[in-house]
Amino acid sequence: MKNYLISEAIGDIAGSAYEGRSHRIKDYDKVKLFSSRAHFTDDTVLTFACAEAFIDNLDMTMNLWKCANEHRHAGFGSKFKLWMASHKPQPYRSLGNGSAMRCSSVGWLAKTEEECIKMATETAAPTHNHPEGIKGAVATALTIFHLKNGKEKDFVREHLLNEYYPDWANQKYADFHDGYTFNSTCAGTVGPAMICFLESKDYVDCIKLVISLGGDSDTLAAIAGPMAYAYYKKMPDALVYQALKKLPDWMVEVSERFDDIVNEIAKKNLKNQVYERSMK
Repeated sequence: MKNYLISEAIGDIAGSAYEGRSHRIKDYDKVKLFSSRAHFTDDTVLTFACAEAFIDNLDMTMNLWKCANEHRHAGFGSKFKLWMASHKPQPYRSLGNGSAMRCSSVGWLAKTEEECIKMATETAAPTHNHPEGIKGAVATALTIFHLKNGKEKDFVREHLLNEYYPDWANQKYADFHDGYTFNSTCAGTVGPAMICFLESKDYVDCIKLVISLGGDSDTLAAIAGPMAYAYYKKMPDALVYQALKKLPDWMVEVSERFDDIVNEIAKKNLKNQVYERSMK
């Protein structure tokens, strides 16, 4: 596999066209991926900043701060902008979905569940150090982690959705679609994104389902997209190509290096599994 980080970028870019009251959409059949309004947002900037911090062993807080300030007009929220303006940025106990939207690199990189939780917390802590902010990142990263390792959808619903967002665990897409409105909290975003993945048929179906909730569309799709890719193991080449064309050079370079590192980790894990089986 490759283009791990692009699975987030596609969702973000596709969802960006439906941000704002005048553009929100409820009709699945009318969702068009990569319309003329589509562009990457703060979701992708911070996703790539987290990934870069991990693979280059950089300070997480300062790399988030640096990358955000290099893309000031990417759509950051008001509180995050104040954080960006500080020369000594401090966490502000956010419980918003900004922690969940940027943590997908963790699910791909982590070798164990314990490491996944630790790394997800690390991505959230610079700003989203409220327990709900941390939980959103952990739940998202763990879902990607377990799906890449072969867990099925039932596991996600029973062990992750039920544990982290029990209020959503027994709901179906049809139960909340009509009444769902814009929500920027982790509690109101991660659960619905997980359900959209669980009820999807493929990567594109997942993205269209989350966008047609009519909510925080770019973030919902940025969260659900990597889950779908981790499970289905494929995305349309045309979408990958279009996403890469919209990203700056530094993101493309980080994406390529990230792919190499994740695939090397996967090879080592496979060798270890083969060795362990041979010793039994």
